[in-house]
Amino acid sequence: MPPDARNSDEHDSLEDFERRNLTFLGQTRLVYVAGQGPAVIVMSEIPGIYPLVARFARWVRAAGFTVWMPHLFGVDGKPVSLGYGLASMVRGCVSREFRAFAANRSSPVIDWLRALATHAHPLCGGRGVGAIGMCFTGNFALSLMLEPVVRAPVLAQPSLPIGRRGGMHIAPDELAQVKSRMEREDLTVLAYRFAGDAFCRAERFAAYQVALGDRFVARVLPDSAANPDAPMSNPHSVVTAHLIDRDGEPTRQAVDEILGFFRMRLSG
Repeated sequence: MPPDARNSDEHDSLEDFERRNLTFLGQTRLVYVAGQGPAVIVMSEIPGIYPLVARFARWVRAAGFTVWMPHLFGVDGKPVSLGYGLASMVRGCVSREFRAFAANRSSPVIDWLRALATHAHPLCGGRGVGAIGMCFTGNFALSLMLEPVVRAPVLAQPSLPIGRRGGMHIAPDELAQVKSRMEREDLTVLAYRFAGDAFCRAERFAAYQVALGDRFVARVLPDSAANPDAPMSNPHSVVTAHLIDRDGEPTRQAVDEILGFFRMRLSG
């Protein structure tokens, strides 16, 4: 992966992304777009598009894809702090667009994100669209499989529903449709978590494994692989805050695997 000399403790201006205000289903959102090649939707974790989320998006761009990164919450480019993270979490939990505590239901924002995927695919070409959700948005990538153009879903530490260890943040009928499509088209979903993550528990991965069988490809990283200098001690953010950007590190290998997954499904 190319080096990134930006300081994650400083505001990221995101100057290398084009800003597009896109309207679907009567709602307009700001989307950051950059790159060339098949489309990949990057959905940020709490607190928002902070510098390390943008770093991951740049890695996706450098790998030969067009990044579509929608503003979902928070202040774009703002570094992480405890107060900022808590405030963003509270706003996300009370928002009508996110059903943060609901098991067996999908968040309403999914419909807008599906429309984004449909919009991006003919503009970018390739065999389909990739999607990665992180933490608060982690489950969204699976729900996006209801859109036929989405072919490469990645779940990074999916943390909804809050407070339900084995809960799945997708409606049962939608999950059945996703499984049927995966079997019909021979597709899989990649999922990542740290073994001791207090927000994305083993019970959640087990539930998805039961529901999707071998279509759910789980990667559980040891807690020792998490960056000890991350602002949150709980090992959680596999491709952002807890990533160690060195050759041979499990988190860096996870990023390489994700980029390879996108190439296989979208560019082959």
